[in-house]
Amino acid sequence: MDSYIDLLKVLLPEILITHFDIVNHQTKDNLLHLYFEEKKGIPKEFLSEIVISHGFHKEVTIQDFPIRGKQVYLHIKRRRWLNKTSKTVVQRDWDLVAQGTRMTVEFAAFLKVLNNY
Repeated sequence: MDSYIDLLKVLLPEILITHFDIVNHQTKDNLLHLYFEEKKGIPKEFLSEIVISHGFHKEVTIQDFPIRGKQVYLHIKRRRWLNKTSKTVVQRDWDLVAQGTRMTVEFAAFLKVLNNY
Protein backbone atom coordinates (compact mmCIF):
# COMPACT_ATOMS: atom_id res chain seq x y z
CA MET A 1 0.00 0.00 0.00
CA ASP A 2 2.81 2.47 0.81
CA SER A 3 4.39 1.98 -2.62
CA TYR A 4 1.00 2.75 -4.19
CA ILE A 5 0.80 6.03 -2.23
CA ASP A 6 4.41 6.88 -3.13
CA LEU A 7 3.59 6.34 -6.81
CA LEU A 8 0.53 8.60 -6.56
CA LYS A 9 2.66 11.33 -4.96
CA VAL A 10 4.88 11.28 -8.05
CA LEU A 11 1.90 11.53 -10.41
CA LEU A 12 -0.35 13.89 -8.44
CA PRO A 13 0.18 16.85 -6.11
CA GLU A 14 1.30 15.53 -2.71
CA ILE A 15 -1.21 17.72 -0.90
CA LEU A 16 -4.03 15.98 -2.76
CA ILE A 17 -2.83 12.55 -1.67
CA THR A 18 -2.21 13.73 1.91
CA HIS A 19 -5.58 15.37 2.54
CA PHE A 20 -7.95 13.44 0.25
CA ASP A 21 -8.96 9.82 -0.24
CA ILE A 22 -9.30 8.35 -3.71
CA VAL A 23 -12.85 6.99 -3.72
CA ASN A 24 -13.21 5.97 -7.35
CA HIS A 25 -11.54 5.97 -10.73
CA GLN A 26 -12.70 5.38 -14.28
CA THR A 27 -10.70 4.83 -17.43
CA LYS A 28 -12.39 4.98 -20.80
CA ASP A 29 -10.69 5.45 -24.16
CA ASN A 30 -8.16 8.25 -23.62
CA LEU A 31 -9.76 9.64 -20.41
CA LEU A 32 -8.83 8.99 -16.80
CA HIS A 33 -11.20 10.27 -14.10
CA LEU A 34 -9.99 10.25 -10.49
CA TYR A 35 -12.50 10.96 -7.70
CA PHE A 36 -11.34 12.38 -4.37
CA GLU A 37 -13.07 13.21 -1.08
CA GLU A 38 -11.42 15.23 1.66
CA LYS A 39 -10.44 13.00 4.57
CA LYS A 40 -12.71 13.01 7.61
CA GLY A 41 -10.03 13.92 10.16
CA ILE A 42 -10.83 17.18 11.94
CA PRO A 43 -8.60 20.00 10.63
CA LYS A 44 -6.03 21.20 13.17
CA GLU A 45 -7.50 24.72 13.16
CA PHE A 46 -10.73 23.30 14.67
CA LEU A 47 -9.27 20.94 17.29
CA SER A 48 -10.09 23.35 20.12
CA GLU A 49 -13.74 23.56 19.02
CA ILE A 50 -16.58 21.07 18.83
CA VAL A 51 -17.08 20.34 15.13
CA ILE A 52 -18.69 17.49 13.25
CA SER A 53 -18.52 16.51 9.62
CA HIS A 54 -21.36 18.22 7.77
CA GLY A 55 -21.24 16.79 4.26
CA PHE A 56 -19.35 18.13 1.28
CA HIS A 57 -19.16 21.20 -0.90
CA LYS A 58 -20.24 20.77 -4.51
CA GLU A 59 -17.78 18.60 -6.44
CA VAL A 60 -15.22 20.52 -8.47
CA THR A 61 -13.68 19.01 -11.61
CA ILE A 62 -10.34 20.17 -12.94
CA GLN A 63 -8.20 18.91 -15.76
CA ASP A 64 -4.71 17.87 -14.71
CA PHE A 65 -1.63 17.02 -16.72
CA PRO A 66 -1.99 14.00 -19.04
CA ILE A 67 -0.66 10.64 -17.88
CA ARG A 68 0.52 8.07 -20.44
CA GLY A 69 -1.43 9.80 -23.23
CA LYS A 70 -4.68 9.94 -21.26
CA GLN A 71 -6.45 13.16 -20.38
CA VAL A 72 -6.77 13.35 -16.58
CA TYR A 73 -9.72 14.84 -14.73
CA LEU A 74 -9.68 15.27 -10.97
CA HIS A 75 -13.10 15.28 -9.31
CA ILE A 76 -12.65 16.77 -5.85
CA LYS A 77 -15.13 17.06 -2.99
CA ARG A 78 -14.09 19.22 -0.05
CA ARG A 79 -15.58 18.53 3.36
CA ARG A 80 -17.70 20.99 5.37
CA TRP A 81 -17.77 21.03 9.15
CA LEU A 82 -20.48 22.22 11.53
CA ASN A 83 -19.31 24.14 14.59
CA LYS A 84 -21.76 22.83 17.18
CA THR A 85 -21.30 25.84 19.47
CA SER A 86 -21.81 28.64 16.95
CA LYS A 87 -23.96 26.56 14.54
CA THR A 88 -21.85 27.83 11.64
CA VAL A 89 -20.45 25.83 8.74
CA VAL A 90 -16.67 25.98 8.49
CA GLN A 91 -14.04 24.49 6.19
CA ARG A 92 -10.34 23.72 6.27
CA ASP A 93 -8.05 26.73 5.89
CA TRP A 94 -6.02 25.76 2.83
CA ASP A 95 -3.51 28.55 3.49
CA LEU A 96 -2.53 26.71 6.68
CA VAL A 97 -2.29 23.40 4.86
CA ALA A 98 -0.08 24.86 2.15
CA GLN A 99 2.58 26.04 4.61
CA GLY A 100 5.47 23.62 4.65
CA THR A 101 4.06 21.40 1.92
CA ARG A 102 5.33 20.86 -1.56
CA MET A 103 2.71 21.59 -4.16
CA THR A 104 2.74 22.72 -7.71
CA VAL A 105 1.97 26.34 -8.50
CA GLU A 106 -1.00 25.09 -10.50
CA PHE A 107 -2.44 23.19 -7.56
CA ALA A 108 -1.88 26.11 -5.18
CA ALA A 109 -3.83 28.33 -7.59
CA PHE A 110 -6.57 25.68 -7.75
CA LEU A 111 -6.89 25.62 -3.96
CA LYS A 112 -7.04 29.40 -3.92
CA VAL A 113 -9.99 29.27 -6.35
CA LEU A 114 -11.71 26.65 -4.18
CA ASN A 115 -11.55 28.98 -1.18
CA ASN A 116 -13.65 31.48 -3.13
CA TYR A 117 -16.56 29.01 -3.60
